[in-house]
Amino acid sequence: MNAETRPLTPTTGILAWCLHLLVFGLLVVAAGRAVAEGTHAAATVAVAAACAVGYAAGPLLLRSRRSRRAAVGWLAGFSILCLLLLALTADAVWLAFPLYFLQLHLLPRRAGLAAVAVTAAVAVSGYAVHQGSFSVAMVIGPALGAAVAVAVAWGYQALYRESEQRRRLIEELTATRADLAAAQHTAGVLAERERLAREIHDTLAQGLSSIQLLLRAAERALPDAPDNAARYLGQARQAAADNLGEARRFVRALAPPALDDATLAAALERLCATAGSQHKITARFHLDGAPVALPTGHEVALLRIAQSAVANTVRHADATAVDVALRQHGDHVALNITDNGRGFDPGLVTGGFGLTTMRSRVDALGGTFSITSTPGRGTAVAVDLPLASADAQRSGDRP
Repeated sequence: MNAETRPLTPTTGILAWCLHLLVFGLLVVAAGRAVAEGTHAAATVAVAAACAVGYAAGPLLLRSRRSRRAAVGWLAGFSILCLLLLALTADAVWLAFPLYFLQLHLLPRRAGLAAVAVTAAVAVSGYAVHQGSFSVAMVIGPALGAAVAVAVAWGYQALYRESEQRRRLIEELTATRADLAAAQHTAGVLAERERLAREIHDTLAQGLSSIQLLLRAAERALPDAPDNAARYLGQARQAAADNLGEARRFVRALAPPALDDATLAAALERLCATAGSQHKITARFHLDGAPVALPTGHEVALLRIAQSAVANTVRHADATAVDVALRQHGDHVALNITDNGRGFDPGLVTGGFGLTTMRSRVDALGGTFSITSTPGRGTAVAVDLPLASADAQRSGDRP
């Protein structure tokens, strides 16, 4: 950044007022001593007044123009007035001290340092001319004042730069926090959408498909077999009631109705009984060992996978039998669903939301999912979930 466009370092109000008071106080002292001594009194008072007016015009000019060129021009004019005052009275030598600060504040670093050195030399020379002699003591005062001014001004600028860096870091941190919060919100929304999509696919969509099949069967049974049609309609009505319970569960954000006041084994057994009563298929449930207590997340995942797999068997496999087996082995719980349907080649499956949903449910719980199928030889779905994560989740749920 060049010297013409680099912004000025801001100053606090109290520092600016202290500098103003110092300048006006020194001008009053110079004019007062000139009047008291009677040496060039009128000229000294006039030049001191001009210096005061010129200095007072500086803040107004800089506030309206806000440019380096205007600041340098005002500083040059004020310095010339101070030089004229120094030519009239030796007391004007003390104006060098506020001039140091003005030069260091308004000029670039190198130019400011050079201006301070020139001002100190002029002050020493002017004072020596008024005294009619020269000594080392005359140099100490202006030189020491210049050194103090440089140290104070540069120290303040360093503190200001550090403060600005911290402010920018805080702004960046605040912006990063906002972006992170927005990203987390978006991720949460997407995760919830995915969860609802899985829930709807595994429950409402499958239930509506079952109702459609039952209504078609009732339509085919009419008018030749009204008893069968009535039975199909009753099963469709029961399926609609079950799906209504699922819809209400979405609103309440509770566990599936199939798991209300029941174990996972009981819910799977009821699933098989419902599938066997509503469709021309033999659905059997097998429990190996005692029922395993699992947290709701694991039970929901296993139940939804079983519901989706049984529904796929009914709709697509042309199977006459499906077996659902739940068993615990060591620190794992396993769910297997097998049928004797027409099967398929898993490598040729490119679409379908059901299998993707099953796999994502298992991956979310740190388990393994596999599907084995051969055309004409049925399909087997195997799910294995670790109980260690279940125990950790259960303990984390306790108050």
